[in-house]
Amino acid sequence: MSAVIALRGVSRTFASDPPVAALSNVDLRVAAGDYVGIVGPSGSGKSTLLNLLGLLDRPDCGTYALEGVETTGLSDPARTALRGSRIGFVFQAFHLLAHRDVLDNVMLGEVYTGAPRAGRAARAAAALDRVGMGHRRDFRPGRLSGGERQRVAIARALIGEPALLLCDEPTGNLDSVTTGAVLDLFDELRDGGTTLVVITHDEAVSARAARRVRITDGRLSELDAPTAELPAVSAR
Repeated sequence: MSAVIALRGVSRTFASDPPVAALSNVDLRVAAGDYVGIVGPSGSGKSTLLNLLGLLDRPDCGTYALEGVETTGLSDPARTALRGSRIGFVFQAFHLLAHRDVLDNVMLGEVYTGAPRAGRAARAAAALDRVGMGHRRDFRPGRLSGGERQRVAIARALIGEPALLLCDEPTGNLDSVTTGAVLDLFDELRDGGTTLVVITHDEAVSARAARRVRITDGRLSELDAPTAELPAVSAR
C-alpha cells in the first residue's frame, strides 16, 4: 500500500532552559486506509506530533512526506494549500458556529480545499449522510447532543475527501456511550477506505484502532504487531 504519512528521523525541540525535546528521531509510516491510534499521557509529545502531521509546524530535522509530497521544504502558502486540500481535522472541541445550521457548518469545511463553490451544498449533504446526520441538516448546533455535534464536525472534515483524517482527543468531551458511537463511526469510515490517525490519552479509545502506537517522552513504539504491508514504527 502507498504511504499517506511517512516520517523519517523527525525531531522537534523547543527553546527553554533547559531545551525541551518534544520529539526525538521519530519514524512513522501510515498506509492508505490504515487506522492508527497514538496514545500517550500529557507531556508525552502528542500535541507536537499532531501539529507536525497537520502541517501546522515544521520539524527541526528529518522529513515528512504526505502522499509522497515532501513537506518540510515547502513554502508556507504551499503547506497551507496542501493542508486544506488533503487533511481533515477533528478536535475535542467541536468548533461549530452556533448561528449557522448544520449544513452550513459542514459546507465551511470546503473553504480552504480549493473545491468549486458549485455543488458545495450537495457535497455537504452527502457528507452528513455518510455520518448518519442527514436528518439534522437544518438544525443549529445548540439543538444537537454532544455526539451529534461531533458527527457534524467529522462530516465537515470529510467533505473535501481528505487523504488523512487527523483526530485530536475526538471523544474527550463525550460520555462513554456517545464515545462508543463515535468510535463505531470511525470503524465504518476505515472500512470505507478513510485513513485515520487518532491521537488520545485514552487507552480504550486507542484500542479500537487497527494499529496502536505509544508516545513516551517524544519517542514512538508500536504496541501491536503490524501487518506485512505496514512496517513497524521505530524510535531509534
